[in-house]
Amino acid sequence: MTNSPGGSPRDADDRPTADGRRRVPTFAAETAPLPLCSDEVTLAAYATRSAATRGRRYPIKPDPTRTEFQRDRDRIIHCAAFRKLEYKTQVYVIHEGDYYRTRLTHTLEVSQIARTVARRLGLNQDLTEAIALAHDLGHTPFGHSGEAALRKLLADRGGFEHNRQSLRVVETLEERHHEIPGLNLTWEVREGIAKHATYFDAPGPGDYEPDLSPSLEAQVCNLADVIAYNHHDLDDALKMGLVDEVQLEQVGWVGSIWREERAGLPADVRPKFAKYRALGRMMSLAVEDVVRQTLLTIEGEGLDGVARIRARPGPAAAFSPAMEARQSELRDFLYENVYRHPHVVRMQTKAERFVTRLFELYRATPEQLPVKYQRRIAIDGLETVITDYISGMTDSFCMQEYIRAFEPTYYRPI
Repeated sequence: MTNSPGGSPRDADDRPTADGRRRVPTFAAETAPLPLCSDEVTLAAYATRSAATRGRRYPIKPDPTRTEFQRDRDRIIHCAAFRKLEYKTQVYVIHEGDYYRTRLTHTLEVSQIARTVARRLGLNQDLTEAIALAHDLGHTPFGHSGEAALRKLLADRGGFEHNRQSLRVVETLEERHHEIPGLNLTWEVREGIAKHATYFDAPGPGDYEPDLSPSLEAQVCNLADVIAYNHHDLDDALKMGLVDEVQLEQVGWVGSIWREERAGLPADVRPKFAKYRALGRMMSLAVEDVVRQTLLTIEGEGLDGVARIRARPGPAAAFSPAMEARQSELRDFLYENVYRHPHVVRMQTKAERFVTRLFELYRATPEQLPVKYQRRIAIDGLETVITDYISGMTDSFCMQEYIRAFEPTYYRPI
C-alpha cells in the first residue's frame, strides 16, 4: 500500500506483523509540526490579539491548533462550575418548569449576542466568547436573591459580588491541575471577568488595572448581558403569565413593535409567533445600535489601538442615547411588573432564607461542612470557605441541604 498524493494517514505497509497483530497507523499530525494558530489576519486595529496576551500565571506550551483565548474558552466550558449553571436560577427557580431560562442558557445567549457584535466590529471573537461564558461562574443559587443574602451576611467584610466570586472560581477553586490552582486563564479573560459591569453587577476595584477601561471585547460582553437579560426575562414573563401584551403598551416602543408584528401575520396565527418576531426584532435593533454607536465612537475619536481603548475614561462600546433610554424603560417595566411580582418575590424570600440559615448553621457548627472544605478553614478563613461552598451550590442541592439541616422528619440512611 502506498501513500496517496495528499498524504495517507497510514504507514506505507499496514500488513499484519509476524505475530498476527495489526500495525498501529501513524498519522501525519504525530510526526509533522503544525504552525501555531493565529488570529492576526481578521482583527481590527483596536482588537485584542491572542499573540499579545499578557500570559498566564503559570506558563504553558503553545497549542498548534488553538489560540490562547480559544484554550481559555475550552477550559471554561469543561469546568465543573460551568456545568452547574444549568441548575442555577436566572429569574424563575428550575422546579417551576423546564422552559424558562437558567443561568446556563442565559450565559449561552450572552455569548451568542457578544460574538455577533464582536464579529461585526472586527474584535477577537474567541476572547469575547471566553469572557461571556465565564462571567457568571461565581453566581449563587437562586440568582440575585442568593447573592443579596450573602451580601447581607458578609456586609462587615465588604459584602459579596458574583464577579469577584467568578474570578475566585477560575483562579483558585476549580481543580483541573494537580500542581496549580484554578483554570490558569490568560490575563485578558480574567480582567474581563473582574470588570464585568452592568445594571446587575457592581465589580470591586480588584488588581486588574482598575483605573483603565477593559478591552473592547469585555465591554461588548457587558452590553450583551443587558440585551439578553431584558429580552429573555420579558419572554419568560409572558410565558408564565406574569405580564400580558396589553401591559406592554406601558412601554411605548415595545407595544408599537408588538402591534406591527401582530398585524403582519394572518389573523389565525397564534399570538406566540408574533411574540417571537417582536422579541427578535427588538434584539436586532439593540445589536445594530451597539455596532453603529461603537463604530461612530471609534472613528470619531480615532481609537486606533488597544491602548487608546483602555485609556478612554468610559466605555467605547455603548448604546446610543436613544437606545439606552429604551433599554432603561424596558428594564424599569420588568422591575415593576416581573421582578417584584408576588410570585417571584415569594420565591426570592424563600431563597434568601435558605441561604441565610445554611450560612449561619455552618458558621455556628463548621463540622457540618464537607471535610474537603473544613480542611481549608485554616488557610482561607471560615466565612470565605462557607461562601465558596454555598455560592457553588445549585438550586436543588441548596434546597436539599436546607431540608437535611432543618426538617425534623427528614431521614435518609447513609
